Amino acid sequence: MNKKQRDGVTVSSVLDKRTPNKDGKFPVKVKVYFQKIPKYYSTGICLTAEEWERLENSKSRDCREIKAEIEKSFSFVKQNVDELIDRGSFSFDTLNLRLGRATGSTLNDAIRAKIEELRNEERIGTMQFYQCTLMMVEEFAGKHIEFSAITVDWLKRCERYWLKTRKVSTVGMHFRNIRALMNEAKRAGTIREAQYPFGKDKFEIKTGESIKKGLTQEQLKEIFNYTSDNQTTNRYKDLWIFIYLCNGINPTDMLKLKYSDITDNEIRFVRQKTERTTRNRKEIRVSVTPIMESIIKEWGNPPQSENYIFPYLKGDETAEQRKALTRDVVKRINKRMKKIGEELGIGSITTYTARHTFATILKRSGVAIASISESLGHTDVRTTDAYLASFEKKERDKNAALLTSFL
Repeated sequence: MNKKQRDGVTVSSVLDKRTPNKDGKFPVKVKVYFQKIPKYYSTGICLTAEEWERLENSKSRDCREIKAEIEKSFSFVKQNVDELIDRGSFSFDTLNLRLGRATGSTLNDAIRAKIEELRNEERIGTMQFYQCTLMMVEEFAGKHIEFSAITVDWLKRCERYWLKTRKVSTVGMHFRNIRALMNEAKRAGTIREAQYPFGKDKFEIKTGESIKKGLTQEQLKEIFNYTSDNQTTNRYKDLWIFIYLCNGINPTDMLKLKYSDITDNEIRFVRQKTERTTRNRKEIRVSVTPIMESIIKEWGNPPQSENYIFPYLKGDETAEQRKALTRDVVKRINKRMKKIGEELGIGSITTYTARHTFATILKRSGVAIASISESLGHTDVRTTDAYLASFEKKERDKNAALLTSFL
């Protein structure tokens, strides 16, 4: 009834006649065929062979509703297949992980399947955050939480429990993880629309107040001019400055930079945060300023094409080891910048402050929001693609100069 094929993967809805149930009916399934191997995924619907034959042309209300349910399951599987193909990571193992977290009966199993998927994709930071979500939900409600048990009242009680020891913003992030899995469970038919507990007039996730972390030009000038007798402090201050000048680059992406990523005096990279989750990989380009060159020369590896720019990664680390190393570097930068902030009377300064300051300095200098969004690597088409295409190198050079206009 439904059939789509793409890149060697065929998805179709079929009547599985191998084993009838006690009523003589057969299960309707979504069949995925790849490399001469078929896999079947349940729709929860059973029909006789005659009912299946009538289904295609019948216009009765019952048949329309059954067809709609089959189409819903088919579309859900097809969507997941397409997303894995887009990422270049389709296999039955990865598909089963994605579908397993939505079709399992418990939230616990869904989170574990999500964790395993993230581990396979080497998205270690997000994986560890879901591990924390699992720990928190089991701390509140145990190791067997049925999707059907997650009601508005359940979420409110969970919220009160978590807020005893955690910040509103932290609690909100974990509820968004739960909501994402509930959305998939709804699409898979594990829960019905009426059971879905999130949204207006139901449970709404609270967000903490946004704390402005952008520094002023005067504060930046003090940091740029700051010099310590301790070379380690100077090194991590310079890495913070590099993050700021490199479009507020995430430390994970900074440590992964290689000299081969520098072309025509521009650093080119794709954010790790989005490289596996977006269909159109957006390459970020950053003009290399003289200050960035001096930081690389002072603290970087020898300038050979395959060398990492900064001497932290070796290239043979596991994903978990890379994440641990990055966290250690961030911790060291934040420790030294906190000390500098205290000495200068600026207050707390972190790697995130560098990213936020990059955006706010450009905004205060009159740069278009869409240009800033592109420079940050945001993928929301409403703030980038819908307004203008990639900016010319001349404009990127102009924007880079604005970042140190106070000197």
